[in-house]
Amino acid sequence: MTDASSSSPPPRLRPTRAELEAARGRAIPDVIADDLVVLFCGINPGLWSGLTGWHFAKAGNRFWKALHLGGFTPAVLHPSERLRLLEWGYGITNVVARATATADELAPEEYVAGGRALVRKVRRRRPRWLAVLGIGAYRLAFGRPLATIGPQEETIGGTRLWVLPNPSGLNAHYGVAALGEQFRALHEAAHR
Repeated sequence: MTDASSSSPPPRLRPTRAELEAARGRAIPDVIADDLVVLFCGINPGLWSGLTGWHFAKAGNRFWKALHLGGFTPAVLHPSERLRLLEWGYGITNVVARATATADELAPEEYVAGGRALVRKVRRRRPRWLAVLGIGAYRLAFGRPLATIGPQEETIGGTRLWVLPNPSGLNAHYGVAALGEQFRALHEAAHR
């Protein structure tokens, strides 16, 4: 059984500013099941995601391309195809549930509370790997100010942790090819 709804209305090609603002604060359903290979964890939904109900919905986000380049999917999926991830043993959640225009709108306390909720979710769902997308989010949510990109020493029960770069188009430190390499390293570790 999953927590994601498969019936999301398609958005207009260009939502209005009012439509995007109306999505502020919305939560979107997780794409999740028990015993996944990898549970990907974004920081929080953007306004496009809040509007559509689809993770990583804004065109400038490179998550879906990096996922494919990393070997997780046979093609670049459209965000509306998010439920297909479950076929391959993957899912998506967020550290903070509420949609914002940028992660800068989140308070440190939200990351900490989101980290606690994420630990409970991981203990309940038991994925083999939790991949947090964003080093800053991971550091705040888990209280690990010196953490780096890649595998982490700590675990949550039997779940191993991996930090990936944030795939947002705003993250200029990583181009899509470099993101794909980071995702590929996790894919190789998860499928050994």
